[in-house]
Amino acid sequence: MSVAGVREAVTRAHHEQWARVVAALTRRFGDLDSAEEAAAEAFAAAVQRWPAGGVPANPGAWLTTTAHRKAIDRIRRENKRDDKQKQAQLLSDDGPPEPAGAIDDERLRLIFTCCHPALAMQARVALTLRMVAGLTVPEIARAFLVAETTIGRRITRAKAKVKAARIPYRVPSAEDLPARVSGVLAVLFLVFNEGYLATGPDTDPVRHDLTAEAIRLTRLIRALMPEDGEVAGLLALMLLTEARRAARVSAGGELVTLAEQDRRAWDAALIAEGHRLVRERLAARVAPGRYQILAAISAVHTAARGAADTDWSQVAALYDQLARLDASPIIALNRAVAVAELDGPQVALAAVDRLAGKLAGYHAYHATRADLLRRLGRNQQSRAAYDKAIELAGNTAETAYLTRRRDQLG
Repeated sequence: MSVAGVREAVTRAHHEQWARVVAALTRRFGDLDSAEEAAAEAFAAAVQRWPAGGVPANPGAWLTTTAHRKAIDRIRRENKRDDKQKQAQLLSDDGPPEPAGAIDDERLRLIFTCCHPALAMQARVALTLRMVAGLTVPEIARAFLVAETTIGRRITRAKAKVKAARIPYRVPSAEDLPARVSGVLAVLFLVFNEGYLATGPDTDPVRHDLTAEAIRLTRLIRALMPEDGEVAGLLALMLLTEARRAARVSAGGELVTLAEQDRRAWDAALIAEGHRLVRERLAARVAPGRYQILAAISAVHTAARGAADTDWSQVAALYDQLARLDASPIIALNRAVAVAELDGPQVALAAVDRLAGKLAGYHAYHATRADLLRRLGRNQQSRAAYDKAIELAGNTAETAYLTRRRDQLG
């Protein structure tokens, strides 16, 4: 195999096997630090050995075995444990693995450990991206516009808290699972959103690695809880959003709005799967949660043959339903977009202006306001709103789009 082929094999193995290797080591050694370091050493060994010896038939098994040996070597070198008998048992542990549960995937244990409610939300996101998704500290720092040292400290402190608080490495019990899964979904939604509309001047406007990882992890949760409506709703929302990825940024690097996207470039298979999940939840006749309603809104948009065919009255009704669960100003802002299509930009602008005190620092507020003012022919005010939106926007593709729209005002 060529050098390029081996490099591609290592990259693919890292994407597919990192979480499995880390999870397997965490279960055996009970320590996230040791698991991460041993996994990293195993992949480094693969980079060195595979070009000469060839890619093994089962890369995951090779990496896991190598990582176990690296971890044991590290324990022997450190030799700092007081309980020598326990250490000896650990080093010679070649007994059968513990019985598999309903879901035979160690990554689920790892996800729930990284998303434990004892950790702050920022720490949960950073730890999940590092330990489960395998992103490096610089990659996580770029994704969230935070200094590498800050991200490094968050991950170090989070791992230390997991250890000090003796947070269990397991999938929660059936009684605790519903309460715990909401925190996991919140983390995965944040990860997906950062990939969907990545921030930072040096970041790709769409981070497919983040959206794909969020979808993969949500599928794991879905396998664990197939009857949970919010898990299905979040997965549907992600799929329907990801389906439009190829049409969202132009060849020139500019954001393409939903109304202007070439719908022939959408992924029909992802849309079909997303619509199926939405229909399943509707058929369940259970009051939907936030993610299910957001997925239903996305389903309305993606079901329309063109922007002009969108059922805006249904979109507005769904936002009304969502507002009863989450009366946030961002929900009200999004609803105003539908109102503009139903009742005109003047009515929508009045609704948007009422949100000024709460959304003054949010770029989408100013972008929405700029578009409504443009439609009303109030170009000078529209230009000022575009200027503010450009100042606040972090996504390069979005900035390019807003700049063009502003310059078209003349």
